[in-house]
Amino acid sequence: MNLLSIAGFTNLGYRVHARSFEESRPDMSAKTVLITGATGGLGKATARSLADLGARVIAVGRDAAKLDALREELTGDVVTARADLSLLAEIHRLAGTVLESEPRLDVLINNVGVLLPGRQVTEEGLETTLATNLAGQFLLTNLLVSHLVASAPARIVNVSSGGMYAERIRPDDLQFEKSPYRGSVAYARTKRGQVILTEMWAQRLAGTGVVVHGMHPGWASTAGVERSLPMFNRLMGPLLRTPEEGADTIVWLASAEEPGGSTGRFWFDRAVAPTHLTESTRERPGEREALWSALAALTGFDAS
Repeated sequence: MNLLSIAGFTNLGYRVHARSFEESRPDMSAKTVLITGATGGLGKATARSLADLGARVIAVGRDAAKLDALREELTGDVVTARADLSLLAEIHRLAGTVLESEPRLDVLINNVGVLLPGRQVTEEGLETTLATNLAGQFLLTNLLVSHLVASAPARIVNVSSGGMYAERIRPDDLQFEKSPYRGSVAYARTKRGQVILTEMWAQRLAGTGVVVHGMHPGWASTAGVERSLPMFNRLMGPLLRTPEEGADTIVWLASAEEPGGSTGRFWFDRAVAPTHLTESTRERPGEREALWSALAALTGFDAS
């Protein structure tokens, strides 16, 4: 089965690919992991698996009741932090709390994401999909990167999507102020941006002991997919992966020995995957640097 075939994204693809997985239980008992979007779907499955491996898990979500339920449900060293990661002020607050209260941070998993049917704007004036999926990730990672470097060897794992294969980045129109808004396109562009940032952070952090990887979880059955893509969810339901299957590579990237020896790669089912399927999605000259500069300006973070 082709790794990136349509069938490969389904639960059937996962089962075929999993035949080559080496089973192991890395000891994460001395590690602290922060996971965004941890109250459901892939994030919850990741939090459960890493807690089971002994990690101290900082589970971030915006719903206090869901965070309370998660803390009750999971065993191990699990703490929760409430933050709306579409809001820059709350990201600053979260990062400040982590820097002050946690003596180390070994793994940052940027998992939170939204796909919206129409254009929305946060109370801070940013388009919500961009704010949640890309600008917020840019800010949180840059605020915490010094803590990761101090804790090295450390890892950053960015959860992208196969949707990014359909779009290239548009740093000149990140907020859809110049073109009609389509939820799936906005989502795909932010996921493309995540892959670009993964590679840029890998370059910037070379030699620090912090490795950075991106990944595609395949098509998983989550509340987010059901809510955002109801037709797709109904049609593909029997073939969708479980959250645990979708999260498998996230957990592997956070804990296994192999991905600690490389950086800047994009993974699907524990294998390195291409970041482009056609030339149409490749960045034009200067667009990577323009993306970084635009996100720095939008978030007010000088990470030059």
